[in-house]
Amino acid sequence: MVSLETPVCEFGASAPDFALRGVDDRIWTLQDCRGPRGLLVMFICNHCPYVKAVRDRIVRDTRELRALGIGSVAIMSNDPADYPEDGFDQMKLVAKEWDFPFPYLWDETQNVAKAYGAVCTPDFFGYDAGLGLQYRGRLDASRKEAAAPDVRRDLFEAMKQVALTGKGPAEQIPSIGCSIKWREN
Repeated sequence: MVSLETPVCEFGASAPDFALRGVDDRIWTLQDCRGPRGLLVMFICNHCPYVKAVRDRIVRDTRELRALGIGSVAIMSNDPADYPEDGFDQMKLVAKEWDFPFPYLWDETQNVAKAYGAVCTPDFFGYDAGLGLQYRGRLDASRKEAAAPDVRRDLFEAMKQVALTGKGPAEQIPSIGCSIKWREN
């Protein structure tokens, strides 16, 4: 397992469009997922210990962000050939077990992850109302284990700022996680 950090936020970069199948068997687009004040795009998977450590926090934060007008979507781009836990049927089970309040989509071709420049799970992209990038950082100080419950909520605070002002914080700490499991060509 390779751990990677996300690159620095490229402020204003446009959110790439997508049309992906969700665990509800519906095709979801970028426009379907956005909220009136922005959009959080999360690249996650089922097997990664970094994601497992914060699933409850992701659910909590996305619920609270929805109340602020920020839509959320999670995309799974790993090749499940070597990681069966990341397969589509398993995605359905995880989404149901954790009661995901956002669409959980399968990027079977991995083209969406490449378009976004996603490198790891979790990888967070926070967009403003015009779908310009304002946040590319961590959820909080968690690693393979959840951080203390009272830790600063970096992602939530950043996206709350985006909802209220349209701008993300100038200082952002990169997310860290397992590398995306790219398909061999």
